[in-house]
Amino acid sequence: MCGDARNWDEDAYRESILKEREIQTRTVFRTVWAPAQNPNPNPETIVAASSDGSIASYSISSCISKLQSFRNTKAQHLLVAEPDCFVQGHDGPAYDIKFYGDSEDALLLSCGDDGRIRGWRWKDFTNSDVPITLQAGKQMKPVLDLVNPQHKGPWSALSPIPENNAIAVNIQGGSIFSASGDSCAYCWDVETGKLKVVFKGHSDYLHCLVARNSANQIITGSEDGTARIWDCKSGKCIQVIDPAENTKLKGFFSCVSCIALDGSESWLACSSGRCLSIWNLPASECISRTSTRASVQDVLFDDNQILAVGAEPLLCRFDINGAILSQIQCAPPSAFSVSLHPSGVTAVGGYGGLVDVISQFGSHLCTFR
Repeated sequence: MCGDARNWDEDAYRESILKEREIQTRTVFRTVWAPAQNPNPNPETIVAASSDGSIASYSISSCISKLQSFRNTKAQHLLVAEPDCFVQGHDGPAYDIKFYGDSEDALLLSCGDDGRIRGWRWKDFTNSDVPITLQAGKQMKPVLDLVNPQHKGPWSALSPIPENNAIAVNIQGGSIFSASGDSCAYCWDVETGKLKVVFKGHSDYLHCLVARNSANQIITGSEDGTARIWDCKSGKCIQVIDPAENTKLKGFFSCVSCIALDGSESWLACSSGRCLSIWNLPASECISRTSTRASVQDVLFDDNQILAVGAEPLLCRFDINGAILSQIQCAPPSAFSVSLHPSGVTAVGGYGGLVDVISQFGSHLCTFR
């Protein structure tokens, strides 16, 4: 029999459909493991930055216990996790998050499409005395709020505020670095909130950057197809890295989408389209180039190996010479973030608002949306 349609709410139905579509197409652009609150070596909390501008923290143990309660159902792969704490960090997508410090006094930093860098005290996220209404989504005011400069055009007209796509930190120097959509990188003073240095030289949009703090340098990757090494004191570019140099890719335009440094800050992994190159920085030499099936969208070092994710549902592990060591199927059909906990547990975040948590042995601990 047909149901009674006299109380049908068309607007509510339409809103529910749009909400479901928004959830299905949400993208996690960055995940980061939170500083440990106690000597427990196991990963407990992960923080995610998403395309809806939200910054949210999740308990891994809680997600695992929920999965175990209905392990025999298909829903275990589509667990919708409730965040421990949630803030609407940005107007527009949030692209990157970093911790400034490694204790409960650390700042949680984020950047996004609105051109802002915002910072919250991590202990405010984890403090049980915080009212539950605040944790349910009320605005938690940032203690740091930086905004990119606007450029003057004809008749003193101001440009739109350029977006921030990535951030890095130098705690000893008291600095935050940002990669911006106006082809510049910026260095900010954490204490004063003032702009210290502008790094200008790329000809197009910046996608990524890392801080090479042992040498007081930063490295940026751009849509112009190059990575550049900058001196933080002078703001000058001291080296240009062209991943397509002396290869057949020279005539093929491809941006530098992600870069990573190893623990010694002597090795650089650089992704340009479907090419992953490894560079020895002291020797200024490319050691290996590897072709990948899909574009690499995030990369990091695990000792002398490289983890990479991209536009396919795989977590790939390479050695320093570019040989592939393993491939693990992961939940996001297109992954934008890979983060490694000191215990060896890996988190992969990407399209669909999905986060896949993988053990050091390659098994899936939990997958949640």
